[in-house]
Amino acid sequence: GGLTPAETTSYVQHHLALAGRSDTLFSDDAIGLIHDTARGLPRLINNLAVAALIATFAQKKTIVDESARAAVAEISNE
Repeated sequence: GGLTPAETTSYVQHHLALAGRSDTLFSDDAIGLIHDTARGLPRLINNLAVAALIATFAQKKTIVDESARAAVAEISNE
């Protein structure tokens, strides 16, 4: 099985910390959407999180929120 929702949150925060970020970049809803779509699978969590970060940047936002939905839809349809 995949990661639990709490493990997914910790997993994303850990990778952000490795990248030097300790601030909040993902809303709880965005993490939940990424977790549900990825079914807790780490590789898919990574891919969805990166796509969500890119979509958020393109929208000139500072926190991944609803922008995650478009990124998730794009990745899920491929």
